[in-house]
Amino acid sequence: MAGMNTMEKKLAEYKCDTNEAICLKLVRFPEDVDDDSTTFHPEYSHQLYGDDEVAFGYKGLQIQLYYSAGNLSTLFKVKYSSKVTETFDCVEPDDVEGKIREIIPAGFSCNTDDFISLLEKEANFKPFGTLLHTYKVHNEEAGELTYQIHKVDMTCPGFREYHERLQTFLMWFIETASFIDADDDRWDFFLVFEKYNKDGETLYATVGYMTVYNYYVYPDKTRPRVSQMLILPPFQGEGHGAQLLEAVHRFYCTLPKVQDITAEDPSENYVKLRDYVLVKLCQGLPSFKPDKLHLGFSDDMVKEAQDKLKINKKHARRVYEILRLRATDMSDEAKAREYRLEVKKRLFGPYKKNQRELTKMMKCLRPEELVSHIRQMDTQMQHEELEKSYQDVVGEYRRIIERLAAQA
Repeated sequence: MAGMNTMEKKLAEYKCDTNEAICLKLVRFPEDVDDDSTTFHPEYSHQLYGDDEVAFGYKGLQIQLYYSAGNLSTLFKVKYSSKVTETFDCVEPDDVEGKIREIIPAGFSCNTDDFISLLEKEANFKPFGTLLHTYKVHNEEAGELTYQIHKVDMTCPGFREYHERLQTFLMWFIETASFIDADDDRWDFFLVFEKYNKDGETLYATVGYMTVYNYYVYPDKTRPRVSQMLILPPFQGEGHGAQLLEAVHRFYCTLPKVQDITAEDPSENYVKLRDYVLVKLCQGLPSFKPDKLHLGFSDDMVKEAQDKLKINKKHARRVYEILRLRATDMSDEAKAREYRLEVKKRLFGPYKKNQRELTKMMKCLRPEELVSHIRQMDTQMQHEELEKSYQDVVGEYRRIIERLAAQA
């Protein structure tokens, strides 16, 4: 038994955290390759390496996936200080290299010098598709930087191959990511690029992207649904997600056949971003003016948000609640109570549904089953959960209001 424990301990030394082992880079200059400060790591690797996100069989494992900043030409190398087969017979290491080869397209480099030579071709790389929007962001080190948002589809020469390289980032930063069927012509793609200078030339770096699928709505409309959205880690926290989502929203608002704009299984962060962007868009509409907000959520708000900005009723309601909070003096007890009750009334919807379900259950459940469900729906517990939901929602709303104020 003691021998087994010793063996297990020695084998455990050959386990590596794949989120730490995978090293990603967006390379602009040759010196970036050996600069650790330009390295970033995945948030997730379970789709390739299992729920534990562990690779067995190596010490000092490093999986290098380096991309040229614009065209995303790829360098792929696996390094390690020792391998389990050097010490133990009949123990096979995980095929870490094979797992990566499953998701990266052919044509990558395995030699650093070959990869560095590809950087010289970056000056020939230009953004794909049609320019939708240009904006500037102030950077403390680099000064004012210029960014562009482009719309593109698969008919654009070279884009299919570029997209195959770009989509590999999804596996590392979206928990439930999957690759799309790029042959379906109902996909739209929106890309963000940074313009930068190298040796007197203007070059472009990939910042992030969004995929949108155009669903058919009877009889003659479409419903664009955001499927994937990713701002690459070196650019996160700079406002690019909001710029991208707003540009995409404004683009679809110009298309008469668009019914409204939705998202597929949105994350919490995406919902926060969408709230911010939609409030920013709606705050200038006549029906959302401060003097109208205190009259309550109205059909005029629903119609104007739908007609002018392709925003559905559910999202328009959230916009109304955020703008009304901003326009309400919450130190006035009566006004604060009126606001609180209106928001709670909406939040209470699921609890009312539970009460209706309980009434149905009473007709068919055995007594012991009924007691269990009644405990789950205890009135006091519901009130506590409702109050917590309200406080959480208002907290999110306040952060959006603060962000709007900071951008004003």
